[in-house]
Amino acid sequence: MEEKRTVCVTGASGYIGSWLVKTLLERGYHVRATVRDPGNEKKVKTLLELPKASTHLSLWKADLAEENSYDEAIQGCKGVFHVATPMELVHQGQDGEEEMESTTLNGILSIMRSCSKANTVKRFVYTSSTGTITVQAQPPLHEYTEDLWTDVDLCYELKMYGWMYLVAKTTAEKAAWKYAEENGINMVTIHPSIVLGHFITPHTSFSTDVATAFYTKNEANMALLKKLNGSNAVHLDDVCNAHIFLFEHPLAKGRYICSSHTVNLFEIAHSLSLKYPDRNILTEFEDLDRSPKIIPCSSKKLMALGFEFAHKNKGVCDFCAETIEACKEMGML
Repeated sequence: MEEKRTVCVTGASGYIGSWLVKTLLERGYHVRATVRDPGNEKKVKTLLELPKASTHLSLWKADLAEENSYDEAIQGCKGVFHVATPMELVHQGQDGEEEMESTTLNGILSIMRSCSKANTVKRFVYTSSTGTITVQAQPPLHEYTEDLWTDVDLCYELKMYGWMYLVAKTTAEKAAWKYAEENGINMVTIHPSIVLGHFITPHTSFSTDVATAFYTKNEANMALLKKLNGSNAVHLDDVCNAHIFLFEHPLAKGRYICSSHTVNLFEIAHSLSLKYPDRNILTEFEDLDRSPKIIPCSSKKLMALGFEFAHKNKGVCDFCAETIEACKEMGML
């Protein structure tokens, strides 16, 4: 029975990966969590202290840049959740383009080859992004759907923030679908928008930087936040629940957008200013459209399968406040 409930989570010490490990443990799964350095106490301590960790969790050393490094962790697993991605390369200059694309692409193919060798994996769940969908020369009139693919050539032309990440994720996902088809891997991909909410990682991330920008008034993070006005967002809980839902559902097939909210910075700023009156939070932005045209990322396909968003009745401001409070609890703010 234990073997049927054994799964592997890559990037287990990351923002999404760690919460996914926590959620899987709560549901009784035996989790093999891969990290680059199991001996890094600062990064793995939180995982080892999770409920059921002593009986249901094991740490495995693996690296996206090293071929075959996932073989042992995946051997015997019924499911693999590939969450790991080299986010630290997002902030590099153009010189990091080749490294990011190579690590992302070679990493996922290496993991999929490990799945083929294991011959026990019933489903491979890959954490992609709405970023592999939403960069379009002519955006859709009403909503983004799973049928769309980001225009890689347009990314190279515009070189918008994080363009290398978008190119790498899109290229890697297309290669993964090709490998899955040719090698009989049962793969589904999940495409979260901006992920926010409470978390357990002992370090900051893209998500925490975005969510706490109003509170900290960090200029770099505020500049990043402004670029996200009019984009889409989802709660971390819902993202992890959707991962497990898609792993368990017998009819899950293909790509699934996971997004529940749209981002309006004016509304978020106003709500946070009321919640934290002592912080004198900025609420006006001369260079931003107060009512931007927002094209939602549609989760209709995911919901049609029966998935329900637990945090649909909250606002993005609530997600940000949860992140802020989590940061304060861990001494990050």
